[in-house]
Amino acid sequence: GKTSGFIGLNKDYIEGIFVEKNMRSKGIGKQLLNYVKKLKDEMHLSVYQKNYKAISFYQRENFVVQAESNDTNEKELLMSWKK
Repeated sequence: GKTSGFIGLNKDYIEGIFVEKNMRSKGIGKQLLNYVKKLKDEMHLSVYQKNYKAISFYQRENFVVQAESNDTNEKELLMSWKK
């Protein structure tokens, strides 16, 4: 009955997936992503290039890198997913 995570979605853009620290790597992020995949035909997100764990997660979920940017003094990857 406790909320352990949530996904922030702005139209087709994933603002973030947030999972309580002690609940990570238990499939909660995947469940959240699977839920919104049922609602959307495509989605996009940005992730810091140094966040290897997140990039690996999104790639396993069939997101692909579309572009790189450096708008925030940190390299970011723009990733997208389509049904």
